This record gives sequence, structure tokens and C-alpha cells, in this order.
Amino acid sequence: MLVRPLQQEEYRKNNTVQPGMKKVLVGLSGGVDSSVTAAILQKQGYHVEGVTLWLMKGKGQCCSEGMLDAAYVCEQLGIKHHVVDVREVFQNNIVDYLITGYSNGITPLPCSQCNRTVKFPPMLEFARSLGLEYVATGHYARVVYNPDLQRYQLLKAIDAKKDQSYFLYDLPQEILPYLIFPLGNQTKADTRTLAAQFNLKTAQKPESQDLCLIEAHGSMKNFLEKYIKPKPGEIVDLEGRVLGTHQGIHNYTIGQRRGLGIPYSEPLYVVELDPVMNRVVVATRSQAGRQECYVGRVNWLSIPQPANPIRAEVKIRYQAPSQTATVIPLEDNRVKLVFDEPQFAITPGQAAVFYHKDILLGGGIIQRN
Repeated sequence: MLVRPLQQEEYRKNNTVQPGMKKVLVGLSGGVDSSVTAAILQKQGYHVEGVTLWLMKGKGQCCSEGMLDAAYVCEQLGIKHHVVDVREVFQNNIVDYLITGYSNGITPLPCSQCNRTVKFPPMLEFARSLGLEYVATGHYARVVYNPDLQRYQLLKAIDAKKDQSYFLYDLPQEILPYLIFPLGNQTKADTRTLAAQFNLKTAQKPESQDLCLIEAHGSMKNFLEKYIKPKPGEIVDLEGRVLGTHQGIHNYTIGQRRGLGIPYSEPLYVVELDPVMNRVVVATRSQAGRQECYVGRVNWLSIPQPANPIRAEVKIRYQAPSQTATVIPLEDNRVKLVFDEPQFAITPGQAAVFYHKDILLGGGIIQRN
């Protein structure tokens, strides 16, 4: 057994809630960021309990390395560790969402969807069932209150390389007052230093670079092959000339260059996935730029929905630099984005997130039209 039971005296000392103590539930993945989050809040005087969400179905998922490391860290800190089974919610909201999206020629962004439907609201509900007031995670982002707007606002982290606000754009305004992101005001190097100072088991644990589904299945291709059958079709250029064949549009994404298998005088990139004709459309880099796109399911988070067009810095991918654009509000929670300069690989299914300096204004899902 990797984690020994807490001794009764040790448990009683660390889990006594003093009058006036703030109480927080910390989402623990078993990584260094969430571990340090729990340790920081405990040091600040919070009554802390940890929770790990059991996300995926399949043999062995209930006893993953991350879950065991989370339990070990809770033992080190002398706090309760809860495991909550959200496999059905994850299947219905994330797995099915991905399969439907890839089958229809879009490239879904599961993380923001997961934060909205699987993680934060359910964690807050669970926290309240335990009599806890707040939820905290190891995300690099910040929450502040704007008294002029009488509204909580989500801000970028001070560490630009680690900022994760992009994935949190779809959270409801109502949940922001109850969220704590202790790492938003520090760098990743600071987090590693604190983990060593707290002597946490996860202090030297490598950082995860992949989606949880990719880590579980080895690759997105392996995951999709379990659910989507190969459907051969044509690869064509913008004029409809056949240049090659493919084994399924779900294997491609907008902006992809490698793996096309087409000899050509200059590099070709995927610019469209056509589910009706079952075609992959390719073009040269100079032909691949777009200056406009539509965004649906827009969530205005840090400001009320504007009545008129606004200027904003827009990220169309997590790792992409922000680009200046005009955001034009439309009906049905949609906006039209008009960029100052043409953008490469505007991808349906991914998120477009709008910022003003460090403030995340809102965001939504890029649509085909």
C-alpha cells in the first residue's frame, strides 16, 4: 500500500476546523501545481480538503498514478482526500463531444468544455455538500473583483508562458467569487521552489504535456480509432482538383501540413474539412489566411455583453499570440471577428477568446460560418 492511513491524533490535529476558518476544496490531479495549491492554502490558514475526479472509464483508471500521488500528498499535508466518480458526466460531455466533433470535420477543444461541465460547477456543488466555501485548483490565472462593474473578473496569470485563462473562458460569472487560483501570482519556477520547500512527493514530477485522453490512449488517433471507422475520401485543392486520398477527415485538422502524402511544388496545408463531400481541402500558405470568422456559444465573463462592436486582443489557439480584432456582437450569443490582419489556421471547434490587456472579456467556439 503506497499511502498509509493517517494516525488518529495526526488526523484530528490537521482536520479540526477552528471558528472563522475559511474552508476550501482543492482539486488534486496528482501533479505539482495542484499539490502546491493545497500546501499554500493550508499554510495561509485555510481548512483544506482535497478531491480527485475519477474521469475515465476503463480498467485501471481508478488507481492511476495521478490519483495515488494526490492521495499521498493529502497524507503528507494531513488533510482529507475524496475521490468523486464523474465518469458518466465525462463520457456524456467530453468523450461524446469529441467523437461528434471529429466526425463532423471540426477540431473540438475539450478542456474548456470539461472545466464548465465536469470540473468546476460539480466540484463547487460537492464542496458545499461538505460544508466548504471555496474551490481551488492549480490553474495559472487570477480572479479579482471590479467594484465599478460590481462583477468578478478573470485575469491572465503573471507568468505569460503558463497562463491558462484561455481554458477558463466558459466558466459562469456566478462561480468566480468562490474560486481560488493561488498560482496565478507566481511563476512555474516559484511553484517548483515551493514544492521542494514543502517537501511534497510531486516536487520533481514532470509536467504533463497532453490531454488526459491522449495520456490514457497514447494519442488522439488511438482514441478516435476506438469510436470512428475509417471512411476513405479525396484530398482536393481549392479548385476541387483531386490531389490524393485520405482514410477519414477525423484524422486531420485545419492548418495541418505533415502527413498529407502529396508531392507538390510548395508545402500544402489543410484549410477545410468537408463532412458532406467527405473531402480534405488543401492550399498553399499564401492561400490559407482568413481575416474574418464567426464565433458561437459566446460567454461574456468579465464584462456584460456589449451592445456595440469592441476592439480586443483575440487568441484563436492556446499557444497562439493574441491578434487585434474587432468583435461585432450578433444575435443568439454569436459574434463576428474581423482581424486587422489575415490569420492562419482559424479552426472550427477551437475557442476564440477575447482579452483587454490582462482581462479575459469572454470567448466562444469558432464556427464554419
